[in-house]
Amino acid sequence: MPRNPLPPPPPPVHLRTWPDRDALLADRALAVGELTRRLLGGERLTLFLLLLAGLHVGWLIVGGALMSLDDGLVDPLSGLFAVLGACFGAAVMIPAGYAVASSVRRDRAARELLLQWAALDRDPARDARLRAPAPSVTWFLLSFGLCAAGLWLSFTVPAAARPGATTYAEVAYGMGAGLLLWVHGLIGLAKAVGHYRFAVRLLRAPGRPEPA
Repeated sequence: MPRNPLPPPPPPVHLRTWPDRDALLADRALAVGELTRRLLGGERLTLFLLLLAGLHVGWLIVGGALMSLDDGLVDPLSGLFAVLGACFGAAVMIPAGYAVASSVRRDRAARELLLQWAALDRDPARDARLRAPAPSVTWFLLSFGLCAAGLWLSFTVPAAARPGATTYAEVAYGMGAGLLLWVHGLIGLAKAVGHYRFAVRLLRAPGRPEPA
């Protein structure tokens, strides 16, 4: 997980020392731009995909162990290796899942800061860039594809199962992989749609009178 701290929140009203509105807008633009990059930038998208890959690698190892135990007669040595494989897969999945949860909490904190900085004033010329059409569309399309693939796996694998040919472990593995894709895609969709709605509301908000 990235360790770079988020920009600080705007100071309280009684501690604000901006000499004029231009200085306030300059600091606001820096904070809003950095927070938008943290939410939708290329580094964040790369981390999003790496965490998904980590979850699937762990689930692949767990699924392989489950399928090896579902073959019927298993000798003690094979059973031991299967249990060790399942433990190793869980050891990969648990940190990845914790990292996903931490990433969601960090995104929530960044969004709250973004709302606080944006509420200070309006700057239509700079706020127009907040829509970030290319990153937003990339997040939306990629996340939508993950959701679609996850739902397809979750329904297709059990529907295609045949008694005597498909094991319970194979069905569980396919449905688990689909669930991981679907949940991860929902996280990305919520991020893309939420940021777009925020940008639209900000640009449609009535302007503030410039202070004397």
